Amino acid sequence: MKIGIEGQRLFRATKHGMDFVALELIRNIQLLDQENEYVVFVKPGEDKCLESTTNVKIIELEGGPFPLWEQIALPKAVKAYGCDLIHCTSNTAPNFGSTPLILTLHDIFFLETFSLFTKSYSLYQRFGNTYRRYIVPDLVKKAKRIITVSKSEKSRIVDFFHMDEKKVKVIYNGVSEKFRIPVSEEEKIRVKREYSLPDNYLLHLGNTDPKKNTERVLTAYIQYLDICKHKIPLVLVDYPELLTHKLLHHLGRMDVKDYIHRLDYVVNKDLPAMYTMAELFLYPSLRESFGIPLLEAMCCGTAVISSDVFAMPEVAEDAAYLIDPSKPESISSAMRDLIAHPEMRQSYIEKGKLQSTKYSWKKMATQVMELYKEVIAEVKT
Repeated sequence: MKIGIEGQRLFRATKHGMDFVALELIRNIQLLDQENEYVVFVKPGEDKCLESTTNVKIIELEGGPFPLWEQIALPKAVKAYGCDLIHCTSNTAPNFGSTPLILTLHDIFFLETFSLFTKSYSLYQRFGNTYRRYIVPDLVKKAKRIITVSKSEKSRIVDFFHMDEKKVKVIYNGVSEKFRIPVSEEEKIRVKREYSLPDNYLLHLGNTDPKKNTERVLTAYIQYLDICKHKIPLVLVDYPELLTHKLLHHLGRMDVKDYIHRLDYVVNKDLPAMYTMAELFLYPSLRESFGIPLLEAMCCGTAVISSDVFAMPEVAEDAAYLIDPSKPESISSAMRDLIAHPEMRQSYIEKGKLQSTKYSWKKMATQVMELYKEVIAEVKT
């Protein structure tokens, strides 16, 4: 059988969660399936992170802005290459075309009223949410199967669309093996020098998306600084400098800016060292459908503070210090506990390493390929 996979954003330089899930799926298919033929459709970009193999052909497909590429160029290419099935990997898909569809619906945040027009979103993010809000309800009806990444998110999808739960398949994400490999001293020195990192630090991967909860993380960090004599700097990644200063000004605490080491986007290859050198990883999101970074940090031997809501307890179980993400004092208290009690921090480190072994991209890819076979067999009958 010939299977098409949409990977529109895979060649862009600044990849994020859904992009890495699709990338790892394809890399593992290249290794695992020599029986079927795959065609991966991507937009041209500067990071050529995939190459064609005997079983997987990479097609760079022009087509203009995202909606035009997806709604016009992609279905034409799927038909031209004679695909028996198309798997769209990142929440959206073409509304047109008769090729059987599998849709990975990572989440339905964009269908929740709080997430659509929040001022924290950029214009691009607001447009993307509007586009998804418009087309996804029809795609859910059209798709032969929907893949989502946790039981928590499956429950929300089934309830929201009033649909048969048998149509929705939970396939957990994985974590890259590179996060399990001990980081060399040379690599630590390189990353520390390249990003001018302090000797000890707390780490938070920020984002302008409100669900990442960066405002409450900063509020909690200020509370920690006010109470603790030993003040560990905070490394804040992927959160704009202007927004950081505006937030500190709003909180009336510009005096703490020297304790915050702000970074722009960090390339994925540098994250293992960055996690490894951190005292704690702060991941108290308001809403996650899975939470790959908390597993990455666990692999690297870093204690994790995360949230007791949505998919995070499902993924982390008892291997993270779980708190109420709506309360900065809860985040701050967890920081103080783990810093003041090394034995507690070590316990979470050990449980985290064990918990992370439950997840792998190979397992994920194997389950996806089984679903391809199931859907194609169903279509043929």
